[in-house]
Amino acid sequence: MSTKPTIAITIGDPAGVGPEISLKGLRDPALFARAQWKIIGDAALLGDEAKRCGLESVLARVEVVDPGPNSSPINGVAVIPGRLSKECGAAAVEYVRIATQMCLQGEADAMVTAPLNKEAVSLTGRHFSGHTEYIAELCGAPDSCMLLSNEKLSVVHVSTHISLRRATYLNAERILRTIELGNQAMQWMGHRQPRIAVCGLNPHAGEHGLFGAEDEDTIRPAIEAARAKGITCTGPTPPDTTFLEGVRGKYDLIVAMYHDQGHIPMKLIDFERTVNISLGIPIIRTSVDHGTAFDIAGQNKADARNMESALTKAISMAEGRIASRQGASE
Repeated sequence: MSTKPTIAITIGDPAGVGPEISLKGLRDPALFARAQWKIIGDAALLGDEAKRCGLESVLARVEVVDPGPNSSPINGVAVIPGRLSKECGAAAVEYVRIATQMCLQGEADAMVTAPLNKEAVSLTGRHFSGHTEYIAELCGAPDSCMLLSNEKLSVVHVSTHISLRRATYLNAERILRTIELGNQAMQWMGHRQPRIAVCGLNPHAGEHGLFGAEDEDTIRPAIEAARAKGITCTGPTPPDTTFLEGVRGKYDLIVAMYHDQGHIPMKLIDFERTVNISLGIPIIRTSVDHGTAFDIAGQNKADARNMESALTKAISMAEGRIASRQGASE
């Protein structure tokens, strides 16, 4: 590659561990050297965090994008680590908005988000179901989905932040689109022909209709349509054994029908290194897969391994996407 990708990092809720892990995630010189870095957040807050953690040298080498005194929701408001506030909730959302616009305008090749607090955001009066949905709204992307990825396995979700009852109302087109998005993301991460397993909805993938018709009537047609497009996928497979087979190397990607079907096994497999990736949007966005950890915020106790993984994944996906574009133009 002729140039390094530019990665934007949002610090999340200013009262959480986001500012701390945003800086700690860049401590590794080898990781730092792979990209140009921009941190979106309050400059004074980041300066205080850098002093607290002894990371002034890291902060000095990155570009800080501060919303400014006239637009920052926390302007003039004291940020108390671990304390819920609408100002911090509003600030976290504003950081995401800025980073998303940077990616859309070509000022950044990918964005990485530190955790925000949904309750703090709700105090502002805004309906907010999650990063993925908000970024998709900003991008005008109606069919976004979430992928979790670690060194052992990846899983993409047909549905995420909706009720379990709603999640059982399957749609073959949505399942096919999720398979396609997951396949593309895995190719950006270096898998030329990803091996994909599509989970069933019901126990034992319905057992040929004994435990429900959704697997045969809705999921299987989506799989057949994906195969017709040249995607290597199998299913519907029993969810209780599919993840074990995936960890043992049989699959690169698993398609989960709903939030907990995918989240629970992935967090058991490798909680510290599992990265959250948004698909179906015109930009690359990765994130840590943990919360704001208010109980340890401001104490220099946060583990940044998950952030390091999110940063690494953002770089590799940005490199893969840039390379694919260069190849298409040749």
